[in-house]
Amino acid sequence: MNQREVIIAEAVRTPFGRYFGGLAKVRPDDLLGFTLKALVAKIPKLDLTRIDDVMIGDSNGAGEDNRNVARMGSLLAGFPDTVPGVTINRLCGSGAEAIIQASRAIRSGDSDYIIAGGVEVMSRAPWIVERTSKEEPEEPIYNQSTVGWRMTNPLFPPQWTRSLGRCSEEVAERFNISRQAQDEWAHRSHQLASDAWRKNLHSEFVTPFGEVIIDESIRADGTLEKLSALPSVFSESGAGTAGNSSPLNDGSVAMLITDSAGCKNLGLAGIGRVLGAQVTATTPNEFSLAPISAIHKVLARAGKKISDVKVWEINEAFASMVLTVLHEIPEISVDKVNVNGGAIAIGHPVGASAARVIVDCARELKRQGGGIGIAAACIGVGLGVAVVIEVKG
Repeated sequence: MNQREVIIAEAVRTPFGRYFGGLAKVRPDDLLGFTLKALVAKIPKLDLTRIDDVMIGDSNGAGEDNRNVARMGSLLAGFPDTVPGVTINRLCGSGAEAIIQASRAIRSGDSDYIIAGGVEVMSRAPWIVERTSKEEPEEPIYNQSTVGWRMTNPLFPPQWTRSLGRCSEEVAERFNISRQAQDEWAHRSHQLASDAWRKNLHSEFVTPFGEVIIDESIRADGTLEKLSALPSVFSESGAGTAGNSSPLNDGSVAMLITDSAGCKNLGLAGIGRVLGAQVTATTPNEFSLAPISAIHKVLARAGKKISDVKVWEINEAFASMVLTVLHEIPEISVDKVNVNGGAIAIGHPVGASAARVIVDCARELKRQGGGIGIAAACIGVGLGVAVVIEVKG
């Protein structure tokens, strides 16, 4: 059986709200429901009963996003109750994993129309009370669930379970990646993200939610001087700061994935094709290295070279991580990377972020007249993901 090509037919996202910002009062299932409704509103010919599945990345699952938020969001969006849903957790790669699994289902012929994406409302991540062997804990132990390790297994080596920021910082120190370089990258991210909004580049993708009309974490007036004055946050004198790390955010992304026949039936040109994807792993505390192997592996599988890639979207969990990737793959031209800013400015709602970089990769390729792109992300606990996108000129 011939494999079908996989096409991102249409996509939307909310603006990414800052931590306890404009989206903080919105439940994640409601935010996802809003995004799903906005997506299908852009596809009037789509018969909702033909949707084979809704696959949504979500990294928390401990609060209002419990009980399969993909299914809950679908019901809140008014989808027929015959449309199934599945929630996928690969931490920072959750949104990408949803797209990867949807792509495989389309490519194999198991499905014709799948909605994929991601959601995270980090402002509403709950405090978790640990359970012990006792039915009622005598002295409750609370754990934050916003980001990072919680209720860590004591069998893990301590270097594995340090903060993600410190782990990325340590890897960057091995390569002598300076604090100045990290601050410069962060400043670049804010400037490019601000320019993209000023140029109205997101009007066909971002759907305002109430009064939240743009990504709230962008600091258009930020300066290198302000960034350089920020204190270290992951170690006593390390290079990692709140300014050169991604913020905590709220947001949602959704897209329709189908094949060429599906696009034709819906009268859509499509945004881009998913040629392949790879997830790789390394030592947990060296997760910032994992995108490197994922990039090499996915390019080899797709029969492409670094020089074939026209657009790079690398999710900016930390400036140190992106600079580590660029250090280890020096063939990547910096001026092709995150040309409209990255997560340091745009935001990093964990379950949705990798879905955002995939769509932004395709959209930028389309603006540039087509070509091959790579969307990549680091993932906690030693993982990395890379996806090859093609837009025909």
